[in-house]
Amino acid sequence: FEELAPRLAAVGRRVLAVILTGMGSYGAKGGQVVVNNGGTVIAQDEASSVVFGMPKEAIRLGGAGRVLALDAIAATLAQFGR
Repeated sequence: FEELAPRLAAVGRRVLAVILTGMGSYGAKGGQVVVNNGGTVIAQDEASSVVFGMPKEAIRLGGAGRVLALDAIAATLAQFGR
Protein backbone atom coordinates (compact mmCIF):
# COMPACT_ATOMS: atom_id res chain seq x y z
CA PHE A 1 0.00 0.00 0.00
CA GLU A 2 2.89 2.36 0.52
CA GLU A 3 3.34 2.56 -3.26
CA LEU A 4 0.00 4.42 -3.29
CA ALA A 5 1.26 7.11 -0.92
CA PRO A 6 2.72 9.45 -3.58
CA ARG A 7 -0.54 9.40 -5.54
CA LEU A 8 -2.61 9.86 -2.39
CA ALA A 9 -0.44 12.76 -1.28
CA ALA A 10 -1.42 14.57 -4.47
CA VAL A 11 -5.14 14.37 -3.74
CA GLY A 12 -5.01 14.28 0.09
CA ARG A 13 -8.28 15.37 1.64
CA ARG A 14 -10.35 14.45 -1.42
CA VAL A 15 -9.90 10.71 -0.81
CA LEU A 16 -12.63 8.80 0.99
CA ALA A 17 -12.21 5.08 1.71
CA VAL A 18 -14.77 2.74 3.25
CA ILE A 19 -13.85 -0.49 5.02
CA LEU A 20 -16.78 -2.88 5.09
CA THR A 21 -17.44 -6.25 6.70
CA GLY A 22 -14.74 -8.82 6.03
CA MET A 23 -11.71 -10.68 7.31
CA GLY A 24 -8.03 -9.86 7.25
CA SER A 25 -6.01 -6.69 7.67
CA TYR A 26 -5.21 -5.50 4.14
CA GLY A 27 -8.06 -2.98 4.16
CA ALA A 28 -6.91 -1.69 7.52
CA LYS A 29 -3.38 -1.18 6.22
CA GLY A 30 -4.72 0.64 3.17
CA GLY A 31 -6.83 2.80 5.47
CA GLN A 32 -3.74 3.84 7.36
CA VAL A 33 -2.10 5.00 4.13
CA VAL A 34 -5.20 7.03 3.24
CA VAL A 35 -5.34 8.64 6.70
CA ASN A 36 -1.59 9.34 6.73
CA ASN A 37 -2.02 11.25 3.48
CA GLY A 38 -4.92 13.40 4.67
CA GLY A 39 -7.84 11.30 3.46
CA THR A 40 -10.91 10.10 5.32
CA VAL A 41 -11.66 6.49 6.23
CA ILE A 42 -15.00 5.15 7.41
CA ALA A 43 -15.24 1.69 8.97
CA GLN A 44 -18.46 -0.28 9.25
CA ASP A 45 -19.57 -0.79 12.85
CA GLU A 46 -19.73 -4.18 14.52
CA ALA A 47 -23.51 -4.29 14.84
CA SER A 48 -24.09 -4.06 11.08
CA SER A 49 -21.10 -6.23 10.04
CA VAL A 50 -21.42 -9.90 9.17
CA VAL A 51 -17.70 -10.34 9.91
CA PHE A 52 -16.17 -7.52 11.96
CA GLY A 53 -12.52 -8.54 11.42
CA MET A 54 -11.34 -5.98 8.89
CA PRO A 55 -13.23 -2.97 10.26
CA LYS A 56 -12.09 -3.91 13.77
CA GLU A 57 -8.46 -4.04 12.64
CA ALA A 58 -8.78 -0.67 10.92
CA ILE A 59 -10.16 0.86 14.11
CA ARG A 60 -7.44 -0.78 16.21
CA LEU A 61 -4.67 0.54 13.94
CA GLY A 62 -6.08 4.06 13.89
CA GLY A 63 -6.91 3.78 10.21
CA ALA A 64 -10.56 4.74 10.56
CA GLY A 65 -11.66 8.22 11.50
CA ARG A 66 -15.34 7.32 11.65
CA VAL A 67 -17.20 4.15 12.59
CA LEU A 68 -20.73 4.00 11.22
CA ALA A 69 -23.60 1.59 10.63
CA LEU A 70 -24.07 0.49 7.03
CA ASP A 71 -27.07 2.76 6.41
CA ALA A 72 -25.23 5.74 7.88
CA ILE A 73 -22.27 5.05 5.57
CA ALA A 74 -24.55 5.38 2.55
CA ALA A 75 -25.88 8.73 3.77
CA THR A 76 -22.35 9.97 4.49
CA LEU A 77 -21.16 8.98 1.00
CA ALA A 78 -24.01 10.95 -0.52
CA GLN A 79 -23.02 14.05 1.48
CA PHE A 80 -19.30 13.64 0.74
CA GLY A 81 -19.95 13.85 -2.98
CA ARG A 82 -21.62 17.25 -2.71
